[in-house]
Amino acid sequence: MSDHLRRIGGLVLLAVALALPLVLNDFWLQTGLFVMAAAIGAVGLTLLVGVAGQLSLGHAAFAAIGAYVYAWSTGETTTSVTGAGLPPVLGLVLAALVAAGVGAAFSPVAGRLRGIYLGLATLGLVFIVRHLLLNLTDWTGGFTGRSVESFALGGFSFSNRDPDYLAVGGVEFEGLHRLWYLFLLLAVVACWLAANLRTSRTGRAWANVRDSETAAAAMGIGVARAKAAAFVVSSAYAGTAGAMLALAYGRVAPDVFSLTASVDFLVMIVLGGLGSVAGAVVGALFVTALPLVLAEYSSALPFLAAPGSGGLDPSTASRIVYGLAIIAVLVFLRGGLAGAARRLRHRGGPGTGEPATPGPGSPGPSSPDLDTSDGGHPAAVTHPRSKETTR
Repeated sequence: MSDHLRRIGGLVLLAVALALPLVLNDFWLQTGLFVMAAAIGAVGLTLLVGVAGQLSLGHAAFAAIGAYVYAWSTGETTTSVTGAGLPPVLGLVLAALVAAGVGAAFSPVAGRLRGIYLGLATLGLVFIVRHLLLNLTDWTGGFTGRSVESFALGGFSFSNRDPDYLAVGGVEFEGLHRLWYLFLLLAVVACWLAANLRTSRTGRAWANVRDSETAAAAMGIGVARAKAAAFVVSSAYAGTAGAMLALAYGRVAPDVFSLTASVDFLVMIVLGGLGSVAGAVVGALFVTALPLVLAEYSSALPFLAAPGSGGLDPSTASRIVYGLAIIAVLVFLRGGLAGAARRLRHRGGPGTGEPATPGPGSPGPSSPDLDTSDGGHPAAVTHPRSKETTR
């Protein structure tokens, strides 16, 4: 029954998302595009960090690779930059494949490191990729970046042309409206794939590697291969998210994919709950939309000042809220918003929700040192000692 209700809830949310372009203005449509692109990147990162247990601070680097590969592969050669002039669909596929290839090339390093050391190694990717973006000016456009060709499929353009005029329900569908449905399709497919991958044999192998590499190896799991697969999948998600961000902006520049972007991705999955696909989407919504909304309505909020005026600007305010939210989640909501939702479902009685998936380092339901005979509350089990051990 719970699964049935969950599917109904998902269909309702999908129907709402399909109808939103009919009532939203350009600001909210643009914000929605950024949210959906960031959600795909966050889902890929939660598979790597939350499911496979590998810390990465270089997610922005893979997103930058995807964005620039799309911009170069679909762009035309001009006096300042070069381009391959490929179809946009092929450019989107190349963005994911090239990012995945870089992730595969980095996987031997990931197989040798873990924890903070792996995080620092991935951090180096951000600076390496940024250096390349600034110096490979023929491909990237240097510091100022390069423009991005609009997406088109079968002669239909997801911009204000081809066709020049398109209306649905009396609402003119311009570029932002058309991109909304493209991004929504990509986001739904990405989340569906991630949810199935998380519960598949590969996902269970990642979880075993996360909990104990020694135990995973003893079970016959190829630890290095599992780590490599996690990095490749996560990198492909990041590359797709980068290409989508390029389409949403209409232009790519190195500053979009700085270290701050990597931190933002981490904040998304921590707030939403490590390993949770739905939590990653909610975290992306919060982290991406908050600064944009504060900037849009800063004049109506008395505690915010205009950017550059010396007061509390929207960007700084959003960072403060991020910090407070992370502290609150770590102290009061272990497991993030997804963990809090699971606990609420379980309080409603048996059968009201799916069993909680043990997180990193948490005891499983079949732990030999716990007994639930005392009203469902765990109690320590006293193991009898043999005569030989008492002599």
